[in-house]
Amino acid sequence: MSVDARSLQHSPGPARRRPVQQRSQERYGRILDACAGLLDEVGATALTTKEVAQRAEVPIGTLYQFFAGKEDLLAALATRNLDRYLQRLDARMARSAPIGPAGFTDLAVEEFVAMKRAVPGFGQVDFGLADAAVPSGVRDETHLLDSGVDNNTAVALRLQALGGELFAAGDPAATTLALRVALEAADAVLKLAFRGDPQGDPALITECKRLVRGYLAQQPPTG
Repeated sequence: MSVDARSLQHSPGPARRRPVQQRSQERYGRILDACAGLLDEVGATALTTKEVAQRAEVPIGTLYQFFAGKEDLLAALATRNLDRYLQRLDARMARSAPIGPAGFTDLAVEEFVAMKRAVPGFGQVDFGLADAAVPSGVRDETHLLDSGVDNNTAVALRLQALGGELFAAGDPAATTLALRVALEAADAVLKLAFRGDPQGDPALITECKRLVRGYLAQQPPTG
């Protein structure tokens, strides 16, 4: 299933300078890569912008040209993670067509798990802070993706757009709410799955799929 590229653009988040020139784009990406790598080593609480700049081999002033501070940096990483997740999920859907709501749910969970296992820093910052502890310098961890809605609502809206006709029969607002609840539930189960197993407990991952499929299947189409 292919979607218009505009539906994969991120929701407006915290104001920050976006790089235009190729050299600036390379530095921007290198800073985010350095941030992701350090998150795996020291965690979000101990992360500092100074260490990120040193790892990225850029002056601290260059980092602050793009990011207002630590919260802005983590928000940009969360946004990049969500963009990449949706692109990868869209590619999975294209390979698996035709696909129904149950298949969409399974693929969504599987792609999240795949990124959890392989993407640097994803265990600390996926589409928001994965740890309950809020680092210093982060004032509002619940709105890293969009200043207007909480992180899971922002993700739900993007998934709703990506699913397209899969959710067309329902009331849009009710669908968004259902997806938000499903995300909260899936997040809790997957945290449990990865708590004692760096690859994720297969039984708990299976239960996560079953839980979310069952919940979404009970939502009545009201559109």
